[in-house]
Amino acid sequence: MKKVILILGITTLGIFISGFSKEEKEVNYKLNFTKEVSFAPIEKEEESHFNYNFPFTGNSFNGFKEAIAFKESQGRYHIVNSIGYLGKYQFGKSTLKRFKIYNTQEFLNNPKLQEDAFIALCSVNKWILRKDIRRSVGKKINGVVITESGILAAAHLAGAGNVKKYLRSGGKYHFEDAYGSSIQHYLKQFAGFDTSFIKANKKPVL
Repeated sequence: MKKVILILGITTLGIFISGFSKEEKEVNYKLNFTKEVSFAPIEKEEESHFNYNFPFTGNSFNGFKEAIAFKESQGRYHIVNSIGYLGKYQFGKSTLKRFKIYNTQEFLNNPKLQEDAFIALCSVNKWILRKDIRRSVGKKINGVVITESGILAAAHLAGAGNVKKYLRSGGKYHFEDAYGSSIQHYLKQFAGFDTSFIKANKKPVL
């Protein structure tokens, strides 16, 4: 009888120790997992180019370009979409050639070049559309109040020529890209940002 009690006691103790060990492993695993998936940036990360991966709020020029970047690529520098548009702001190869950028792989790996190219394109579009900006800002077309930032965003989507046609037709000209985004949608979504930072320039140099 004493042997039976002793065996039962040892078995119970073994189960208890085993359960404690398993619980400890599970706790350690959970702690390690939490550490792996943490998205809170350290101070150095906040000061680096990684902050471009997140959209900014507010109506500053920085807010404008980050809002467009998030719409275009979710702020990712190295992405190429299904029809070959590249980078954070989804540039076409013909647009890059305009700025004498021919090496697309180098472009994808160079965040500063992508930022500079975006500003240069905004400058060109502002020069091409300077008369339309002056005539159209403050007017309402198809229920959308026209702003300079909306015009520049729409030009990034559709090209300055198509935006000119849209504005001069009073909104009758229709354009959608391969994914269904329209000039009207961009005019509305990106209205009201401060783009005075951009200077109209026919031939900006990177």
